Amino acid sequence: MWIKDSWDEAEGRSISIKVTDECARITSEFQEIVIYNTECFGRMMVIDGVIMLTEFDEFAYHEMITHVPLHVHPDPKNVLVIGGGDGGTVREVMKHSVENVILCEIDKEVIRLSKEFFPDIASGLDDPRVHIINENGASFIKNHKNTYDVIIVDSTDPFGPGEALFREEFYRDIHTALIADGIAVTQSESMFYHKETIERLFSFNRNIFPLVKYYYTLVPTYPSGIIGFSFCSKRYDPLENIRPCIPAGLNYYTGGIHRASFVLPGFMQKVIRG
Repeated sequence: MWIKDSWDEAEGRSISIKVTDECARITSEFQEIVIYNTECFGRMMVIDGVIMLTEFDEFAYHEMITHVPLHVHPDPKNVLVIGGGDGGTVREVMKHSVENVILCEIDKEVIRLSKEFFPDIASGLDDPRVHIINENGASFIKNHKNTYDVIIVDSTDPFGPGEALFREEFYRDIHTALIADGIAVTQSESMFYHKETIERLFSFNRNIFPLVKYYYTLVPTYPSGIIGFSFCSKRYDPLENIRPCIPAGLNYYTGGIHRASFVLPGFMQKVIRG
């Protein structure tokens, strides 16, 4: 059986992956979650018809959404992860000397299924420094001002529960929730397929944060094979303030990749300049 990622089918493009069997299928309060075994990509999670992760390439996403901001902030102690119920981002955060991590994931079923079917990816969720809250991230952040050194928004695409995480109001709340030298990184789609979404994000983020940049990583099972991030900082520049100490055992992130990921093609430079 072949599974098609439905995100871009309306635009006449999709990715197909051959699956060997279905491990689990549930409809939670918020979305449909399906776990498959695949022929080439290991185990795979699909939410509302969209590929969220595969065991084959998840490290390229989780390492880059995490280690870029945590290697720029000089002393990240309090970290908030919004979304990311699979645990991959938390796993990478725990490789740093953090003191407190809040995982705010709206759907507890994503966490439950990840612990059952992706134990290596979800391995950091049981760390005593991690506190899990099942709440809407856009609502949760409104009640926490001047609290976090780093905020990482590991969201789904801008539909369903993830839609509110792409609005200007949410980014203003992120700014308020960060301490005076805080950094936020948010999942910000593919530069090839979602230019309008990225342009809209940068149109308001330039007015919210002193420093906003776009960077990207390569993930074969995501639309166009590329997914990007908004780097939103109150003080630190991601190219000038890099801490050299890199945790052992990483598969994608290096100091060179960190710098190179901010080098954008000409068309994308025009997009983020508006």
